[in-house]
Amino acid sequence: MELLITIIILALIFDYINGFHDAANAIATIVSTKVLTPLQAVIWAACFNFIAFFIAKYVIGDFGIANTVSKTVHEQYITLPIILSGIIAAVIWNLCTWWKGIPSSSSHTLIGGFAGAAIAAHGFGAIQSAVILKIVLFIFLAPIIGMLVAFLFTLIVLNICRNAHPHTTEIWFKRLQLVSSALFSIGHGLNDSQKVMGIIAAAMIAAHSQGIGMGVNGVADLPDWVAFSCFTAISIGTMSGGWKIVRTMGNRITRVTPLEGVVAETAGAFTLYFTEYLKIPVSTTHTISGAIIGVGATRRLSAVRWGITRNLMTAWILTIPISALLAALVYCLISFWG
Repeated sequence: MELLITIIILALIFDYINGFHDAANAIATIVSTKVLTPLQAVIWAACFNFIAFFIAKYVIGDFGIANTVSKTVHEQYITLPIILSGIIAAVIWNLCTWWKGIPSSSSHTLIGGFAGAAIAAHGFGAIQSAVILKIVLFIFLAPIIGMLVAFLFTLIVLNICRNAHPHTTEIWFKRLQLVSSALFSIGHGLNDSQKVMGIIAAAMIAAHSQGIGMGVNGVADLPDWVAFSCFTAISIGTMSGGWKIVRTMGNRITRVTPLEGVVAETAGAFTLYFTEYLKIPVSTTHTISGAIIGVGATRRLSAVRWGITRNLMTAWILTIPISALLAALVYCLISFWG
């Protein structure tokens, strides 16, 4: 029971870290365009992260992404030391990328850690290959979808506003950024909170199979406090901010105007809602980065700082294997000392 409690606490700590690590996703454009101050922006985003809980529970009616994450590893191979190793590795990688200001994927860090520890314990047969491949596929698809949707949205909006007075347009799009940021924050809450729920569900399922109880055989059996705690932790984390990543997302990829900020956040939110419907965990970081690239590309391809973009893509691709290797190492250490 002590190990299960430790895992739940560490998972919620990771959720908190995820919040301040990914705060930039929802607030970078709204801060860089000076619609809100950084403090106002993180409070705004945190509120809608939390509202996502009520949307998932009472509007959508289930936690499909949490269910997908909990099935990353075959149930018979899931043990508490494996989950503990995955979470420790995810926390380490998330803190390292935050420290360096790299907007990597918290979700892929968590999934890579979970899978890596299972592979170290039982070999590649322990993981659900179909689930992992689907998640890996969307490492590439999510930013591409975000980029294409943002590119299309930008062209449509520019065409609609072509005769509008620039000053009037800027005022209206600054106001609309509040809406688009809220929409994206809801998508962030829906997506990322459920990943931690999935890990806690896997831990409770493993504990139940070992006779510890709690009666959890799947995500549907989770007590309400689990979901509530996950959405609360990410909201508090968002309020803590992630200023190094805000600078990367808000200015270093491409300069963003209020109009472009609205389009990027709306395109990112659209992509997150689409993947929520498919029950596929994706990276909010990848999604909004792709959308910002799509917005910049409508001006001219040179408006996007492709050197920065290549560095980001390298970090995205390396996240799962590095976190998997870290988790395998942690699992070996835990097994050795245990």
